[in-house]
Amino acid sequence: MNPANNSKLVVISGGSKGIGRALVDKFYNAGFTIATCSRNINELESLKSELDLEKRLHIFQADLANKSDVCAFADYVLSLNLPIQVLINNAGKFLPGEVHLEEEGVLESQIETNLYSAYYLTRHLIENIKSQKSSHIFNVCSIASLIAYANGGSYTISKFALYGFSKALREEMKNHHVKVTSVLPGATLTSSWDGVDIPEERFIPAEDVAALMFNCFEVSDRTVVEDLLIRPQLGDI
Repeated sequence: MNPANNSKLVVISGGSKGIGRALVDKFYNAGFTIATCSRNINELESLKSELDLEKRLHIFQADLANKSDVCAFADYVLSLNLPIQVLINNAGKFLPGEVHLEEEGVLESQIETNLYSAYYLTRHLIENIKSQKSSHIFNVCSIASLIAYANGGSYTISKFALYGFSKALREEMKNHHVKVTSVLPGATLTSSWDGVDIPEERFIPAEDVAALMFNCFEVSDRTVVEDLLIRPQLGDI
């Protein structure tokens, strides 16, 4: 742990489980102060009681499918009055289905969570981020941002859009010395896969995704990893 990181804030949306939880662990153990949110307050309280021995974890209940909750979380983050070193747009939602058979509203619900949450949270925090001159934004996209697949439906649409957002933001932030990385993991062992009859060995551990993202963060100010593509060793599921 680096004590010099204590005054630097890492903002992680959807940090109570899966990749988000692995990221909270990784950055917290490196000495950073963390602000995270989740829809489930019980999971957040459990996370805080388990991890936050040094009182560097700030939690906020929010459903990032709702713009008002995104804005409330952003206001909470800014009220901490800390320089934002890292913003990780991780909150996401997966509903399987096919475009021509999905129920009405499936596209909207996934666009709201997977795209709009990142868009609005970034916009609300960007002036703080830009003022640091050496901050980093990660957008957790998906292999589905690159390759459409059967039963991916509106999830694929939303993740293609998030990747476009991330690419645009990268171009905008270059001259502000803010790095932007699009993270494109394949099948990762998270609750999204609960109930499937697939061996655990076929999945990427969430901790591996967090470790690779942290490595991208640690490179020199002269270098940026624009796209971080991560796949299971035996190929996509």
